[in-house]
Amino acid sequence: MDLTGKRIVVTGGAGFVGSHLCERLAPDNEVVAVDDLSNGERGWIPDGVEFVSGDLTDPDVAAEAITEDVDIVFHFAADKNAARDDVEQFRLNNRLTETVVTRMDEVSVSNIAFTSSSVIYGEAPRPTPEDYAPLEPISIYGASKLGEESLLSVYAHSHDFTVWNYRFANIVGPRLQAGAVIPDFIEKLEEDPETLTILGDGRQEKSYMHIEDCLDAMVHVVEHADRPVNTYNLGTRTTTSVTTIADIVADEMGFDPEYEYTGGDRGWVGDVPRMRLSIEKLSALGWEPDGSSDDAVRRATRELLE
Repeated sequence: MDLTGKRIVVTGGAGFVGSHLCERLAPDNEVVAVDDLSNGERGWIPDGVEFVSGDLTDPDVAAEAITEDVDIVFHFAADKNAARDDVEQFRLNNRLTETVVTRMDEVSVSNIAFTSSSVIYGEAPRPTPEDYAPLEPISIYGASKLGEESLLSVYAHSHDFTVWNYRFANIVGPRLQAGAVIPDFIEKLEEDPETLTILGDGRQEKSYMHIEDCLDAMVHVVEHADRPVNTYNLGTRTTTSVTTIADIVADEMGFDPEYEYTGGDRGWVGDVPRMRLSIEKLSALGWEPDGSSDDAVRRATRELLE
């Protein structure tokens, strides 16, 4: 599907990834951003992008945003706190997706791209391919994403939708919000440049991808994959550890702190301590990331400090 001259709805369009996607798509398309501003900022939405304010669990908000002239919905709206151990997150995220696809079906809009996550795999062998099974998430957030993917599969196979699922590694860059490891370290070091507390043992090792690479990959997948359900891992071929991230952030800030570890092999309940996604399927589609996980972390740190 060519993403030029289209009317596009981005749910969660004022958030980290959503606002960057609005910027990427707006010059060549009519873009509508929908957001309740619980995870984003109104000022992040670029000029020229229509804004619908509201909670997408409300069918009236979905009806205002998703009209019959829409070509595709990029569905990013979610409670994104991966560390939240609360079943209400599962209900909320699945309700959001249910409301979106119900409205799409009502007005015969059949294309949806969805931000899933690597956490649906749980503690899987690495590198993890898209066809790995069984999927056994260990967090409520992972369970919610798996539930949403399942609902989208039903709409693809029973309602003639075309679905693109993005299973993200850790995406980093400007506007990355508090709670993520890089802004967390920056905030802590600004308060105390002598000591840095690191959750877990610091050996947690995952793949990190810069937002610009992520946007390139997302667009490429929509424009080149056309099955009823198109599921792709988005990440890099490398990983980096939490301690290495601390080293990079401290180096960019010009500090040399002592590290204090909270202990244990994971940072919080439901944390997957080691993750590396296979991107062979994405590579076969004709796209490769430009940099490594360390490159993404260093670039994002510089951008956040600016």
